[in-house]
Amino acid sequence: MMNLKDNTLLKKLNYINGQWVTGSDGTVEIKNPANSETFISIANGDSADATRAVEAATEAFPVWSRIPAKQRAELLRNWYNLIMVHADDLGAIMTAEQGKPLAEAINEVKLGASYVEYYAEESKRVMGDTIPTVNNARRLQTYKQAVGVVGCITPWNFPSAMITRKAGPAMAAGCTVVIKPATETPLSALALCELADRAGIPAGVINVVVGTNSREIGQVLTQHEDIAKFTFTGSTGVGKTLMSQCSTTIKKVSLELGGNAPFIVFDDADIDSAVAECLATKFRNSGQTCVCTNRIYVQKSIASEFTARLKTAIEQLQVGNGFAKNTTIGPLITEKAVAEMDSFIKDAKEKGAEILLGGKRHALGHNFFEPTLLTNIKPNMRLANEEIFGPIAAIQTFETEAEVVKRANDTEYGLAAYFFSRDIGRVMRMSENLEYGIVCSNSGVFSTEVAPFGGWKQSGLGAEGGKEGIAEFYDIKFHSMGGIE
Repeated sequence: MMNLKDNTLLKKLNYINGQWVTGSDGTVEIKNPANSETFISIANGDSADATRAVEAATEAFPVWSRIPAKQRAELLRNWYNLIMVHADDLGAIMTAEQGKPLAEAINEVKLGASYVEYYAEESKRVMGDTIPTVNNARRLQTYKQAVGVVGCITPWNFPSAMITRKAGPAMAAGCTVVIKPATETPLSALALCELADRAGIPAGVINVVVGTNSREIGQVLTQHEDIAKFTFTGSTGVGKTLMSQCSTTIKKVSLELGGNAPFIVFDDADIDSAVAECLATKFRNSGQTCVCTNRIYVQKSIASEFTARLKTAIEQLQVGNGFAKNTTIGPLITEKAVAEMDSFIKDAKEKGAEILLGGKRHALGHNFFEPTLLTNIKPNMRLANEEIFGPIAAIQTFETEAEVVKRANDTEYGLAAYFFSRDIGRVMRMSENLEYGIVCSNSGVFSTEVAPFGGWKQSGLGAEGGKEGIAEFYDIKFHSMGGIE
């Protein structure tokens, strides 16, 4: 199925303290979402394995954190180079476990590698300050020092990039990491560990524990006294629980949580561009991203034209197995996710929505769902209020700028927002008035290693990417030096 050039990248064991080890809880089956078939069984770790990983990371931290930044940068650069060399194999592993089209998976691998490259370089540019003194007998300085051992829990929708976006800056800062990847998609994480080992990264610096008992492993990563920082990407509900658990030991916390992204099209927009970008951000990864277009608002005067063009574009999508040559949209991750799409459609139909395209499970069966387009969306529909996380596009209309800003902001989430307009004044107003950590004008694609990624409100805390991303893994120390005169 995968046709790997390097079969040693496909690992079946946990990676703890530089060793491949069996799990304490037997094995777990990994299924291909495209056909629901088990294609590999791997070690199933538990809280005891997670504790051993934390102990290994704790032992490795003093040495790793004191390695000169230039040397850490060289090791991370080695890791980046190996990821890029093996990008095709890593992409194939991801498609097998996650389902996204192979080209999309390879692009994710390369995006993930870019974080390792960026933070390898950024580690050499983290500066403290010399503060003008308040007394000639004293000198005032600040240092930035690695916070310590970092616990990471990563999601299934981006099983490679969400690891490197956390581990890259953490390791560059001098931290060691323990990663609990999603049970559905652990193979990408383990392959990255294999390449980290080849890159010369010392034992204990990066550790991965796979396990079906997420609750117990999560408690280790949030409550162990040797974990100094915890970072999580996933749902807001789970994030709240994990944040509460971290409070028992007052850890530094960063959270990248759920979204409810508005996609706003004004009547002066370039409609063709808006349609293309809507297609990209709505149906990427079968709609399974936290920054996917969720609520589509189109100004009433152009709603018919925009809807017709979007329908034509959606009809061109090729649904299929991610390994098939022409596939542009793959399966959802599980049967549970498909059932959730059924539930959204049922609710919308009962409340008067019109289905223009799709609306049901795909003829391919298993976890496939038809790319769907609906109109006549009412405020009381689930589609108008909840994060969809699937290939359903639901169009609403609006009259004025003030109206749509109010509706777009009327949510507990604040991760990403998109709008399309050629009016420069409106572009500035919208960018300032939308209550989101990420705002995109006239574009649906924004992810890059050089800029911060983070949400407002209940979409999270902190940022990943850019210089802000590495700052999350440092503590600030103030040094007041006396006795100068």
